[in-house]
Amino acid sequence: MKSINCLSLRIVEDPLQVAEQAALNVERLCHAAMKDHGVFNIAISGGKTPIPLFRLLSSPAWTNRLPWDKFNLYWVDERCVGPDQEQSNYRVAREELLSHVAITNFYRMRGEMDPQEAAHAYETLLQSHFKLEKGALPRFDCVLLGMGADGHVASLFPGFTDYFLTDNMVIDQYVPKLRSSRITLTLPVINNAAACIFLVSGREKHGALSRTLDLLTTPELPAQKVRPANGELIWIVDEAAAQG
Repeated sequence: MKSINCLSLRIVEDPLQVAEQAALNVERLCHAAMKDHGVFNIAISGGKTPIPLFRLLSSPAWTNRLPWDKFNLYWVDERCVGPDQEQSNYRVAREELLSHVAITNFYRMRGEMDPQEAAHAYETLLQSHFKLEKGALPRFDCVLLGMGADGHVASLFPGFTDYFLTDNMVIDQYVPKLRSSRITLTLPVINNAAACIFLVSGREKHGALSRTLDLLTTPELPAQKVRPANGELIWIVDEAAAQG
């Protein structure tokens, strides 16, 4: 496993403060990206964890702080459902963020397609947008991540090995315990980001969090394997998750 350029951990009181710290980091990384190459390439995760952040960023206090027209918004993963379904990661982002800010460049994963075809289509999209040569990886300026109580990250779950071995940037995953298919970025793509920000809230996350932050243990959980080779790894954790 390659080393991390910068690892930071911040423990805050509650999910609202997790959102505040995440927003400040997004703002910092956005301005750095704008200065370097004129746009901000960010990939977001689904689930409930990012909702407080989406709501904060779409609040009056934040809507004018960020250059939304310079955002290129991508997804880390998606459930294989239609965009209007309750389980859709895109739908949550649309309702909580996209409908309230002036982001025009966003690129959802097509959960309504055949999973394998959807994964291939998104990989082709990344190759085109990032102008990648064969074998190259996109470098996101920021990847927002959550972590499940089982230590899964994106739609990479414990017990699977394909996403550690694949040369693909995007894969489809069938998760037996959830009886559902997912589309997800792979670890090489996530670990090539300039910054990965974990948002972790809730007492039920404590066990997986303790294992993941113990850098002396052998990485087994997917969350433990998120280690940017040339970037920042930022953990923003609430007290419930930190203390168990």
